[in-house]
Amino acid sequence: MTTQIESHQVSPPHGEVPPEISYPMSYFDIPMLNSHPVRRLLFYDFAASKSSFLETHIPKLIQSLALVLKHYTPLAGNILYPLLDTEKPIFRYLSGDCVSLTVSESTNDYHNLVGYGARDADQFYNCVPQMPPIKDEPGFKIIPVLAVQITLFPGTGVCIGIANNHSVGDGSAIMSFIKAWASTSRFEGSNEELLVQAGKFSPCFDRKFIRDPLGIDAISWNQIRKRFPTHCSTFPLPTKKVRATYVLNESEIKKLKDLIKSKVPRLEYLSSFVAAGAYAWSNLVKSGDMTGEEADESKVECFIFAVDLRARVDPPVPDNYFGNCVVGAKVKMGHGVLVGDEGFFRAAEAIADYIQNTANNKEQVLKGAENWLSNYQSIARGGYVAVIGSSKFDLYDVDFGWGKARKVEVATIDGESLVMSMCKVRDSERGIEIGLSLPTPRMEAFAALFAHGLAPI
Repeated sequence: MTTQIESHQVSPPHGEVPPEISYPMSYFDIPMLNSHPVRRLLFYDFAASKSSFLETHIPKLIQSLALVLKHYTPLAGNILYPLLDTEKPIFRYLSGDCVSLTVSESTNDYHNLVGYGARDADQFYNCVPQMPPIKDEPGFKIIPVLAVQITLFPGTGVCIGIANNHSVGDGSAIMSFIKAWASTSRFEGSNEELLVQAGKFSPCFDRKFIRDPLGIDAISWNQIRKRFPTHCSTFPLPTKKVRATYVLNESEIKKLKDLIKSKVPRLEYLSSFVAAGAYAWSNLVKSGDMTGEEADESKVECFIFAVDLRARVDPPVPDNYFGNCVVGAKVKMGHGVLVGDEGFFRAAEAIADYIQNTANNKEQVLKGAENWLSNYQSIARGGYVAVIGSSKFDLYDVDFGWGKARKVEVATIDGESLVMSMCKVRDSERGIEIGLSLPTPRMEAFAALFAHGLAPI
């Protein structure tokens, strides 16, 4: 059981930020308006009593969040979603806007939550922050962009839950905020000036870096403006799913790469992401066949993953740009090919070719951007597997003062679609961690396939 203890509204320090900040949405931000909030859970081993945690650690976390919001001020604001056709959505912060932060206590089994095997997906929602309700303003709906929940498991651990509206920023942007908050908390705000000088507190919200000569923002807005986002912070419960985490260590990734090279020697580009993504994708689709799902060999399967464009466009977008600056890469393959004996290799070949010839080609990566949203909508009606996160994200390195995270979970993968989370493995620079949420029979099938392909020959 989980019980809410406290509720706080955290604002940037009074008088240290402008009374009003606003900026437009780019054509990368607008399509994300209809997405579910992204919900990340960071678990930490922490043997604190309830009284000690509430008296000492909660004030520190609140104060450090306020200090960070001085630099990431729009995260305390809202989205203004216009009801008039003549307006476009914008981000806006007004003095007094805040981030909702709740503090809860849980009697649930902490050690079960931080495990890697199959566990009931629903139990994690006791740690997921609820986004504040949407409000009304003349001519607009007011949509919050960030919420936080801190859940204490007395004597064993703590969970930092962070939920954000996807339109406010991509994974790279939100990661910068989370790490800045953690650093400020760890050093109790004493290193703020040094962090500013080191560029840790220098997010760039200026949309001038996102060039849009074709007016794609207007095209995207016209396509979605009638579908007001009504997604709540959680998926309907019960999800009837279990959650599990699969780890590919450095030697296993090397084994997969060697297998790919032996079968597709022509490949010039072969990353750890290509190997891990292809392996998970092919096994995930095969697991559906194994559990009796209808399989049409001619069905088109899609693999969708985010490609960070900051360094891939000309001129490049600054590394510290805070917003969405990703394209959803789409790799297609026939179902029969993907589940065949050569499916893993064909998947790796297709993913690698896309990254080399499209994602890494400045003349191709933005081609057809005006059709992105309509293309995604057509894909959503078919079969696809999507990736949340990145093999480059090191969420385990986020240290609030209690050491590295014990376990990381992304609750966003619990929806009806097939979605996997991906990040670096704890205590490894080269390993990759894959999170899945599936019905029990399919999870068991996937686990068997995953283990079989890595077994010694």
